[in-house]
Amino acid sequence: MKEVKLFHGPNHPGMHGNFSVHLTVDGDTVKKAKPNPGMLHRGFEKLMERRLWLNNIALIPRVCVPEPDLNEAVYSMAVEKIQNLEIPERAKYIRVLMMELARISVHMMSIGGIGGPTGVYTAPNWALADRDLILDIFEKITGHRVYHMYIVPGGVRQDIDEKTFRFIENTIRDIEKRLKDYKEIIFESPIIHKRLKGTAPLTKEQALNWGVTGPGLRSTGEKYDVRKQFPYFVYDKLDFDIPVADKSDAFTRLYLKYLEVKQSIKIIKQVINKIPKGKVRLKLTGTALKWKIKKGEAYGKVESSRGEFGYYVVSDGGRSPYRVQVRGASYPQGLYGIEAGLPETRLEDVAIWLDTMGVCAPEIDR
Repeated sequence: MKEVKLFHGPNHPGMHGNFSVHLTVDGDTVKKAKPNPGMLHRGFEKLMERRLWLNNIALIPRVCVPEPDLNEAVYSMAVEKIQNLEIPERAKYIRVLMMELARISVHMMSIGGIGGPTGVYTAPNWALADRDLILDIFEKITGHRVYHMYIVPGGVRQDIDEKTFRFIENTIRDIEKRLKDYKEIIFESPIIHKRLKGTAPLTKEQALNWGVTGPGLRSTGEKYDVRKQFPYFVYDKLDFDIPVADKSDAFTRLYLKYLEVKQSIKIIKQVINKIPKGKVRLKLTGTALKWKIKKGEAYGKVESSRGEFGYYVVSDGGRSPYRVQVRGASYPQGLYGIEAGLPETRLEDVAIWLDTMGVCAPEIDR
């Protein structure tokens, strides 16, 4: 048969964001796959090197739009390491709260997103509605729904009052009640079983060779999670489990995300109950226009919804970073994984790979 070139995305129900995959297909079989992430967000590392230290807080959330708080956190962590800053304990708890809310938000997008390429359209209707409730929380805390500019070097921008904590508690409780319904309509659906089980497999050897972390790696049996292996903020003071599996296919990866939502809810409840009183931000010397960071370098890393996410930051003592390097969590599966894993799969399974592996375009072309 004649080989044909097709463009998967950027407008496709199986892919969020400005990202496309250029496919060469023979009938329904993919022969070659080449990702093209440079559709909108790009060049962030060099942009950061040309902006003031604190001004970057408004830029970096765009490195992964669905989970912007991770960028704020790792950038701030790297800056704080260079400056030898120890942020207030209350700020650490609030950072954990923000990051686990973000994890739920992204996993809901992925769990619901599977409805696009499979035809289970109740899934996105429910999941995106619950994700919107998480955005309501972000709006109450930060004044913004998508880009928050809330986690900053030295802590967080402002405190959270008790009324907002109660709102968070009630919202999380409502979402938790509906999780059993998600299991029924998605993970017990014969359509999902037929389309996802055995689809887009990933071996442990592939995951380790490509550098895949997060649910992709944990679905192969490797219990690696930055929150446990290299605890940061107050994760070592919280009780939670890391879901793992030993059969990495699309169904397993998606189900691990569902289980991780449960663990994130468990973490958020503990944060609300344990958070201490006190300051939420250190008073930094100077203004944003004059603030300088001493010479040095540091790497900050966290566990994102897609795996290990980090920033390597170098300072030459000036008002802007000398060098910034982003370790995008979805870089391995969104670049190597697409080029090596998609050939010889079926055309209709491309969207399933992108959704269950978690591909955030700007993390690749940054």
